[in-house]
Amino acid sequence: MQPKTNFVFSNSAEPHRDRTKEILKEHPQIRSLIGKNRYTFLLVVLLVSMQVVLGVFLSSASWWLVFIVAYLVGAFIDHSLFVLIHECTHKLVFKSPVANKLTGIFANLPLVFASSVSFEKYHIKHHSFQGVYEIDGDIPGTAEAKLINHYFIGKAIWLLFYPIFQVFRLSRLKEIKAFDGWVAFNWAVQIVAMTAVCYFLGGKSFVYFLCSFFFSVGLHPLGARWIQEHFLTFGDEQETYSYYGKMNKLAFNVGYHNEHHDFPSIPWNKLPQIKTTAPKYYSSLHSHNSWLKLFFRFLFDQEISLFSRVIRKNRGKVCLTDESKPDVDLIKAG
Repeated sequence: MQPKTNFVFSNSAEPHRDRTKEILKEHPQIRSLIGKNRYTFLLVVLLVSMQVVLGVFLSSASWWLVFIVAYLVGAFIDHSLFVLIHECTHKLVFKSPVANKLTGIFANLPLVFASSVSFEKYHIKHHSFQGVYEIDGDIPGTAEAKLINHYFIGKAIWLLFYPIFQVFRLSRLKEIKAFDGWVAFNWAVQIVAMTAVCYFLGGKSFVYFLCSFFFSVGLHPLGARWIQEHFLTFGDEQETYSYYGKMNKLAFNVGYHNEHHDFPSIPWNKLPQIKTTAPKYYSSLHSHNSWLKLFFRFLFDQEISLFSRVIRKNRGKVCLTDESKPDVDLIKAG
């Protein structure tokens, strides 16, 4: 098989909405899983506190220890915080949208750069318009894919600086308003927080937070999550893949990605119940069981490139948010 030199084009609408309807028709009891999980807020507090404690401890540690702890511990904590920010994005913590947004901003504190509010803007569109190149920020840009190509060094650089490459995608996503008062507030909080880290704890603590951030989303086995979710890795055109490995216990079931796209109104702690309730819909799909194996496969397998994604023009029918109607909220794309 030759490496792809362009994205795979699909004439159909995104696949999740139809599957959701089929599952609900056969298993209407899944509606009972819809809801909020307020305990997620306590997990956010715990994880942020852990990073602050580690930052204080490493303020006077050797540089080698700063980098090792960032790779082996900090990356996992930050990755978990990203998952909980994702829960806030889907308003799965509190009923109040403002409370969810503020919780996401609080979870953002150790992550150096303001991303919680902006992530919400782009991620909800990713659910509503999966694969639509002009509006789905999860899809690499054409120039980005050509630059990285399918060789090890390019893909390693891409993973290492993954957040930076995402920033360059914003110019093509013209239908999304990138800046507003909430984004400004998110940045103000982060600037104050990181200034305090530098002033009170020093450069080593700041570097620890910075490295933890980049490792959590990049050149680390955790970075395979971005490949697992939507990259074509099984030689077919299945657009979304789940991960059912042991890391789900530390990553709050974020690997249940098909289940999440089918039912974005169900919180992280109940995602496995979707697969248990409707096994035939998920057992028949390809899935991953090891982020570590996928991490190295992505780096060394030249058949996988940034072009290993499905794109479309068909936007399908998007349902509007209506919290008073659970069925609509379940079928809608975020």
